[in-house]
Amino acid sequence: MKILRLACPKLVLLIVALVVGSFAGLARAERIKEFDRSGKLIVTEQSAAEQQPAYDIKNRPKEKVFEVPRPPFSEGIFPCSQCHKYMKPNPQRRTLTEYHTDIVLHHAEGQRWCTDCHNLIDRDKLRLVSGDTIDFTESYRLCGQCHGDKFRDWKVGVHGKRTGNWNGDKQYLLCVHCHNPHDPKFKALKPLPPPVRPGSASH
Repeated sequence: MKILRLACPKLVLLIVALVVGSFAGLARAERIKEFDRSGKLIVTEQSAAEQQPAYDIKNRPKEKVFEVPRPPFSEGIFPCSQCHKYMKPNPQRRTLTEYHTDIVLHHAEGQRWCTDCHNLIDRDKLRLVSGDTIDFTESYRLCGQCHGDKFRDWKVGVHGKRTGNWNGDKQYLLCVHCHNPHDPKFKALKPLPPPVRPGSASH
């Protein structure tokens, strides 16, 4: 019994040492052997962190393009360039008095302005934070920059609406098919009267 009591702590320590050692082996420094141009062998040590490939935004995977119907543009308003090609771009934050006066921005209006989303030069494109321009059919990428959780849910079909085959091609509705991009919050619905109980209505 006394031998068992002495052996147990040693056994636990041995198991812990083996587990820690196996994890340490996964993330340990390695000796890198390379030859320089003259043929001389150069041996350097690289830590586990140095062995990880460096992230470069230019090498990020290409965004998946989702099949979507035509965005719900107001009648006669697209392409935007039909009017904007004759106008000098004005990035100044201001109250619009000539055109688009029906648009009231209730969407982070303290931090946002039209040209944060609409490209200043080519008005037929949207502008991402990175400076990349995208078509209106990819507006989900623009929305997803701030609403990452909703974008993730939208991609897997938890948020929004998809049509098509359950095991085949699907078409996704854009965020703007359900939300007004300038005032996206759903308005309160007026409650309707309760349904009439069966048998209580007179024929």
